[in-house]
Amino acid sequence: MAERLTIGEFSRITHLSIRALRRYHEQELLVPAEVDPATGYRYYAPAQVRPALTIRRLRELDLPLPDVRRFLEAESASGNAAGHGTAQRIVAAHLRRLEDRLGRTQRAVQALRELLDPEAERAVSLEVLPPQRVLAVSVDVPPGADLSWYDAAMRDLDAAAGRRPVLPPGGRYEHTLFTEGHGRATVYLPAEPPLRPGAPVAVRELQLPQRRAVVATHSGPHDDLDLTYAAVGTFAARNGLGCDDFVEEVYLVGPRDTDQPDHWRTLVAWLLASGTGPSPT
Repeated sequence: MAERLTIGEFSRITHLSIRALRRYHEQELLVPAEVDPATGYRYYAPAQVRPALTIRRLRELDLPLPDVRRFLEAESASGNAAGHGTAQRIVAAHLRRLEDRLGRTQRAVQALRELLDPEAERAVSLEVLPPQRVLAVSVDVPPGADLSWYDAAMRDLDAAAGRRPVLPPGGRYEHTLFTEGHGRATVYLPAEPPLRPGAPVAVRELQLPQRRAVVATHSGPHDDLDLTYAAVGTFAARNGLGCDDFVEEVYLVGPRDTDQPDHWRTLVAWLLASGTGPSPT
């Protein structure tokens, strides 16, 4: 080689330890430009400095090893625009995951600060929710299910409604969904009957009755929705108000309205058992 650097020289240039360089070699992330067959000494080319530092940053950002390899393979396709684009997409996807994780961490910190503040309390009130005609989809959510059931229900409701209702959507959820990880859920859209011909078979007309509830409006993402649930549930318990089998959420402003979670507003209604709570007015 016209230009070659010993592993020690390469370590000084990159500030990567010799141990790290050996590990990168073993993991086939950064293979030395030359390995002396007699001594086993590793030699690097100056052109490997930038890839070495890139690998270091990718690993510091916890990019999984398979993705690092895919990135390096794509980047090594010299002059290949498609390869460069693939490499950029790998990093961009990981950066989005990091940003999501950072957002969750920040919101967890905010929630913890609220929990540690003995003066912090979320505003709750006793209310009577009026009767309402809705189109609804009910689902028995199995253990371990993701939220795809909710998305499917909303698609069916949108198809049945034809046009977007003026009033916001909502849902009634059995408490066992949160306590045991499975249970009955009913997602609804306010709409006047009759049901349109050709509507999805899962959609039915439903008359929500007048119902009593301890109510709070949750602002922002749903990461700390448990704090709002705790506020309404604690109020009910302290005042001897028995709860119904279901809790209700109304998505006053949600993902259908804005892609900025900080602007979301969710009404949480801790439904009360018949015979408890305020009298209708």
